[in-house]
Amino acid sequence: MGNRWRTVAVRISVLLILLHGLQPSLSFYLPGVAPRDFLKGDELQVKVNKLSSTKTQLPYEYYFLDYCKPSKIMNSAENLGEVLRGDRIENSVYVFNMRMDETCRVACPVKLSQKAAKNFKEKIDDEYRVNMILDNLPVAVPRQRKDGNHEPTYEHGFRVGLKTKDKKYYINNHLSFKVMYHKDLESEDARIVGFEVIPSSVKHEYAEWNDKNPKLATCNANTKIIPGSLTPQEVAPDAFVVFTYDVTFEPSDIKWASRWDTYLLMSDDQIHWFSIINSVMIVLFLSGMVAMIMMRTLYRDIANYNQLDSQEEAQEESGWKLVHGDVFRPPVNHGLLCVYVGTGVQFLGMTMVTMIFALLGFLSPSNRGGLMTAMVLLWVFMGLFAGYSSARLHKTFRGTEWKTIAVKTAFVFPAIVFVVFFVLNVLIWGEKSSGAVPFGTMFALVFLWFGISVPLVFVGSYLGFKKPADDEPVKTNKIPRQIPEQAWYMRPAFAILVGGILPFGAVFIELFFILTSIWLNQFYYIFGFLFIVFVILLITCAEITIVLCYFQLCSEDYRWWWRSYLTAGSSAIYLFSYAVFYFFTKLEITKVVSGILYFGYMSIVSYAFFVLTGTIGFYACLWFVRKIYSSVKID
Repeated sequence: MGNRWRTVAVRISVLLILLHGLQPSLSFYLPGVAPRDFLKGDELQVKVNKLSSTKTQLPYEYYFLDYCKPSKIMNSAENLGEVLRGDRIENSVYVFNMRMDETCRVACPVKLSQKAAKNFKEKIDDEYRVNMILDNLPVAVPRQRKDGNHEPTYEHGFRVGLKTKDKKYYINNHLSFKVMYHKDLESEDARIVGFEVIPSSVKHEYAEWNDKNPKLATCNANTKIIPGSLTPQEVAPDAFVVFTYDVTFEPSDIKWASRWDTYLLMSDDQIHWFSIINSVMIVLFLSGMVAMIMMRTLYRDIANYNQLDSQEEAQEESGWKLVHGDVFRPPVNHGLLCVYVGTGVQFLGMTMVTMIFALLGFLSPSNRGGLMTAMVLLWVFMGLFAGYSSARLHKTFRGTEWKTIAVKTAFVFPAIVFVVFFVLNVLIWGEKSSGAVPFGTMFALVFLWFGISVPLVFVGSYLGFKKPADDEPVKTNKIPRQIPEQAWYMRPAFAILVGGILPFGAVFIELFFILTSIWLNQFYYIFGFLFIVFVILLITCAEITIVLCYFQLCSEDYRWWWRSYLTAGSSAIYLFSYAVFYFFTKLEITKVVSGILYFGYMSIVSYAFFVLTGTIGFYACLWFVRKIYSSVKID
């Protein structure tokens, strides 16, 4: 009885974890981010992050523009994921005192040079946004909803400035900050639960500038600037721009564990919960129907074959049993197939472990750069399973060159990705963007590849090749059987392309939100749905490949090895096609370099998706073929 209740408890726990990832409010504790308590008067340092734009996809350091600089610029320690994302977190001149409001605080004056004015205009043209951080919270800008709903909605970061219809440029030089805090009822401690800003452009007036004690006619300690009420500050060479800010502290009922809810629901495009659930249910229904049809058909075939054999009436074999002597014949280029299958296992392991960590909250958006860091490190350590899988398959084909297979597994896919990544990085370097990976980080990536991943692939290959090969259920004939002429719908090109439609349909809706989070500077957080969709993808890839493999064997075509891999992997073609559609319908990228970056990175993603889904389809088909041929009596 104890084991029974323990099993029930485990199932309930798993269900709660999945629902935890599905819930739209996301009111949960974020592991790895410890809360900080502040007393009244404690100093709060605002940090600045990159300048970002969805139009160019090229981030820049905050001090690329002539903003107020502290006496000494200090970079915050960044993890691998933050560097790869282009984050550059530094200190700033914006310093607050906890729960002490300030009005019209002068940050600094700046006289714009011709180059500085040009840079500001270019960034305003490209709709760049300034990103700031306070107590690990990114700054948010309140905005009006387009649908007339009065619920608050926010934008990530504030715009550098604005451009009018008469082509005049104005800089947002005054910032009205609002810091929300949740106070402990039993003490004076308080925690920051919100960080908002309303930017405005103000041409400050002053009688005579005094650096030590500046006095402005446009605002003072008793006057708060109302956005749009004063003459805006135009961007022009030799313009004297005074940067100012207000800060207001406001008590809030939001608890520290729920403070990220605001930032995770910034988009106007609300999650279409019912659409996603409907899609998942449809795919599940189709998969169930396909599985049921396949099982009934196969059981009937196996029963008929065995009945005929027992009655000694089987004068001539027919259907998929006819090719039993060739079905396990090694395919052409089986070495390359082993390499890609091993790489796919590496991806599958990385994806599964990453999603489990994300479901548990360890890779939440508050852990900045954590998701990408985890993916890179897990990819490296999963090299052990890549080597093992490729060597095992190579030995199944009675191969002996396991070292050659190990070398190709360790280098083929990573080398292709690294070359594309390096070329794109050179383009980003040319644009002087902070998104360019520094030499030190590039060296670290190469070290992870050569120093850890490659040795692990060789260790896995050695262990995999050392084990005895699996015995196939039927013997392979020495002379290959001639394959009859195939119907047009069973020819490789058509069958492979058709096979990729259903797996792509399983991820189609979720793909929109993933692309939006990557290219429209929004946070992705619905890892519960992502995990469910990924499981559906696994099932769909496996079932559609098995169905098409069954039809192929029934038409006496035994060349299923590569066909099974390409059938499921062809979903990557549809993924890249959707990426092209998304580029022209959702993005406003106009620069050539930005377009090259988009298609370069989406090519890498599609290539990885091809390897992942192809491996899933291959192993499903391998299991299926071994299963059916071990179930019939063959002399």
